[in-house]
Amino acid sequence: MCDAISRSSATDRRTSRGVRRFAPLGIAACLASCTTPPLAPGVPHVVDRVPIAPYVAHEACLDLDVGDRLDYRFQSSVPVDFEVRYREANATVSPIVRPHSTGDSDIFEVRVAARYCLEWQAGSDGAIIGYRVQVRRR
Repeated sequence: MCDAISRSSATDRRTSRGVRRFAPLGIAACLASCTTPPLAPGVPHVVDRVPIAPYVAHEACLDLDVGDRLDYRFQSSVPVDFEVRYREANATVSPIVRPHSTGDSDIFEVRVAARYCLEWQAGSDGAIIGYRVQVRRR
C-alpha cells in the first residue's frame, strides 16, 4: 500500500512539473486566439471569415472618445451572442447586446470614452462570422 502511494505521489509530481512547464504556452495561445490588436480610427476593418470553435469567443477592441461613432455590421453562419462592451471602474457595461443573432448592423454614438470590445460568443456548434467595423471621429 505504501508503494502505491509513493508511485502516485511521484506521478503527481511529474504531472505537476509538466503542467507548470506548458501552462504559459496554453495561456498565451488562449489570449492570442481571443483578442486582436486595437483597430485604427477612420480605417474600415473588414474580416470576411473567422471560424469560432464551440463555446469560444472572438473579439475586436478599439479605443473610442466621446462623440465617436462606431459603425459595425456582422453576419454569422449560426446564431451567436454578440455584444459591444466597455469597462467602467469595476463594472462591465454592455450598451449593445444581441443574443442568438445571425447578423446586425448599427452606428453607435459613444457617450463614455473607453476601450470598447465587440465580442461574438459561439454556442455548441461553433460559428463562422464575417464583420466590418469603422470608427467615425467627429
